[in-house]
Amino acid sequence: MNRSRPTDSEPAIPAIDPTGRAPLDAGLYSDAASDGDLLRDPSLYFNRELSQLDFNFRVLAQAVDAQVPLLERLRYLCISCTNLDEFFEIRAGTLRHAQDLGLVAGPDGLAPSAVLARIHDRAAELVEAQYACWNDMLRPQLNEAGVRVLGPDSWNQAQTRWLRDYFRDEVMPVLSPLGLDPAHPFPKILNKSLNIVVVLSGRDAFGRDGNLAIVRAPRSLPRIIHIPEEVSGGPTDFVFLSALLSAFVDELFPGMKVEGAYQFRVTRNSELLVDEEEVDNIALALRDELVGRGYLRAVRLEIAEKCPAPIVRTLLDNFDLQENAVYRINGPVNLNRVIQVYDLVSRGDLKFPPFQPRVLPGSDSIFDTVARGDVLLHHPFDAFTPVLELLRQAVDDPNVLAIKQTLYRSGKDSQIVDALVQAARKGKDVTVVVELRARFDEEANLGFADRLQEAGVQVVYGVVGYKTHAKMLLIVRREGRVLRRYVHLGTGNYHAGTARQYTDLGLITAHPDIGNDIHLIFQQLSGLAPQLELKRMLQSPFTLHAGVLQRIQREAAFALAGKPARIVAKMNALNEPRVISALYGASQAGVRIDLIVRGACTLRPGVPGISDNIRVRSIVGRFLEHSRIYWFGNDGAPELFCASADWLERNLLRRVETCFPILDPQLADRTHEEALANYLADNLNAWELQPDGSYVHLTPQDDAEPHSAQACLLAKLCG
Repeated sequence: MNRSRPTDSEPAIPAIDPTGRAPLDAGLYSDAASDGDLLRDPSLYFNRELSQLDFNFRVLAQAVDAQVPLLERLRYLCISCTNLDEFFEIRAGTLRHAQDLGLVAGPDGLAPSAVLARIHDRAAELVEAQYACWNDMLRPQLNEAGVRVLGPDSWNQAQTRWLRDYFRDEVMPVLSPLGLDPAHPFPKILNKSLNIVVVLSGRDAFGRDGNLAIVRAPRSLPRIIHIPEEVSGGPTDFVFLSALLSAFVDELFPGMKVEGAYQFRVTRNSELLVDEEEVDNIALALRDELVGRGYLRAVRLEIAEKCPAPIVRTLLDNFDLQENAVYRINGPVNLNRVIQVYDLVSRGDLKFPPFQPRVLPGSDSIFDTVARGDVLLHHPFDAFTPVLELLRQAVDDPNVLAIKQTLYRSGKDSQIVDALVQAARKGKDVTVVVELRARFDEEANLGFADRLQEAGVQVVYGVVGYKTHAKMLLIVRREGRVLRRYVHLGTGNYHAGTARQYTDLGLITAHPDIGNDIHLIFQQLSGLAPQLELKRMLQSPFTLHAGVLQRIQREAAFALAGKPARIVAKMNALNEPRVISALYGASQAGVRIDLIVRGACTLRPGVPGISDNIRVRSIVGRFLEHSRIYWFGNDGAPELFCASADWLERNLLRRVETCFPILDPQLADRTHEEALANYLADNLNAWELQPDGSYVHLTPQDDAEPHSAQACLLAKLCG
């Protein structure tokens, strides 16, 4: 956490002349540039959805890596399963909607129907690999390590007795099995809920012939059941609820014969569609939408592998799905639920060793520390506590007059929200921009927005039509006769939990220009301000896209002039066509370009004459790579920015995002070394994107030393 005194002498960011450094009319490279400038050949673009889906194969590779601790491998397996769920809920759901509307193909030339067909084939490969990992590797190896997830075929008499009693006492009382007949139509099935379809024969007490019945597992039931040690003989024996239901389902239908019981799960589109132009109150509209979210259109059916075809057909008809939406499962349909075992088992030998994040050197006042120089935080290697402490001290400091903050995801029981509530109750002016449309956090955000308002906080719901994804905190403090602004800007959310799991960068600064820029952005979000003239910051949807294009084209001009030209950027995803076109142009001009893109990347590297100067790598390791960093060589005077935005269409053109420069040279050098050069040297956790769209896992070549970027930072910063 290097610090240096900020200066007021650096010039404001000018428009960039691609032939040099003289100011230029910013409109030349604005978003109004002709579409004819794009390299439109579909073969130059990968499909975003398929690229995003393939990321999960890289996650799954961690689950089969014998060098990774066993319970961590289980965690990676579950992450790949959860990611696949979300992929179907959002990406596949959106594609089906696009197909219904007859929307045209994207830059890759694939129509939605063609993409959906390829998704089915690729997802089927992933599902097969996930269950092979579980059945053939992790479950047997966990069993050898004393962590047993037991199926009915391996229960002994004591376990069977205890589980039957558990079923009768804890499970049966909350079940409501439904026999299907004209008086009992097929029930509504909640998104991703566990269900059993039961085939029955015989007659019930009313003389009705058995046919099919549906048993729905209520949310209140635990999906993983821990068998007591005194019963099982081992401290870490577990059973899936699905196995319990299948084993004892006959007790729900006395007098009838169970011919078969097959678990299934349906995944539904979870993208909320609220026409913000047509509603008076977005909060009320979202509350209404959330009520029905779990019952939106079905997009996927997971069914037990041995389920007879006629029953599968019945389920497909009821969910209005085609055969290409079916995934036959060799194991529990909700495999991701086994993540509970990770939390229930205290086995340090089977997990990554704990680490202690580096903390800010002692100081009574963080304001004094920041006044002496900017503070750079590299999470999770640097603790998140300085951000919390900055807010806590602001709450207690009588000289602090106002606090303004954006909140996108903050987690349950957020210390950030607690502090903002306390600040308002102490009479400070507190404004919070809450993004209600943060996917899957809408309900939580509505809840803490209500809590903030009840405490007297001015809550703003952002801008109609644009998600507020920026991560910024502004504190206004009286110091003598002047007001000074203290700012925190980050690449990640104000979420203490993810700050220990995700790599992100944060800057705490009192630089006057940045403070004024953030002040203007908050004014714009809470009022009806015009487009801003910012001195230091780049902002979506106004200047960030154009600013990135300008800097890419500037590097191209340097290369054409025979000067050194270099671009290194790190992000979560890349698909914006104009940015990709500009990168292709820069590559053709001779610019050497390295992109560290964790997930989806639609740029095709290594195409002769087009992108042969572009390398793309993905890092998958202990922590989720989440930081966004853009570095431009600028003919020996490099510029380095951190941002909340990926180079995606939505982030650059349809969201409110912030991109901030690291002005202190030492901090810029540190950021480049730790978060860029370090990752380009990784030969253990890196995957390189090939021209055909596949990824190759890199390994140390020749006499090269093995290097893991994340392990290096743990040793260097947390050692």
